[in-house]
Amino acid sequence: MSGGMNGDYLRRSSLRFDLSALVRRSVATLYSHLVTRPTGQALRLGIESQIGELGEVCLSVLDFGQVAVIDFSCADEIVAKLIRRFAADERPCDAYFIARGLGEFHRETVDYVLARQGLALVAETADARVELIGDVDDVGRQAFAALESARRARLDALSQALAAPRDDVHAVAERLVQQRVVLYDSSTREYVSLRALLEELG
Repeated sequence: MSGGMNGDYLRRSSLRFDLSALVRRSVATLYSHLVTRPTGQALRLGIESQIGELGEVCLSVLDFGQVAVIDFSCADEIVAKLIRRFAADERPCDAYFIARGLGEFHRETVDYVLARQGLALVAETADARVELIGDVDDVGRQAFAALESARRARLDALSQALAAPRDDVHAVAERLVQQRVVLYDSSTREYVSLRALLEELG
């Protein structure tokens, strides 16, 4: 089972990155503009360093709430490369990401960059729901929504909720795990929504 957690699942933590504050500290600007590739790279390296120091299951909230502008190069450096690094087989630790405060002007840019690279991201909406952006098909969205409703579910329960064959649902759920938008806890054999993990972390 790819992406599975064992006893280390108990060693988990959360981080919150205010991207607006980070850009002002990292590149010494008064503006909350995520533009240019060097700016994005500087922020990503700082985020990777903090996550890597934990060496455990880590859920990171990327807060776009005070970001005025983000361009395609920054979306690629900060979001796409970050997700790809921690989705790799030789990742430094098990990191997952939730985007918060994504306005429509951010969302279109981030969604486009992720979709082109076969990546996905969990995003909180203004009304406190969560949804997937990026490269996710309708079946994947349905499986994600079912898990979001249940918070935690074994494969049989997901299959029943979706009224779909177990093997088909397994393939879909595993893709979501590989995309780092769902966590698999091998100790309980449950798929876990990232919002459930965030709630457990308090």
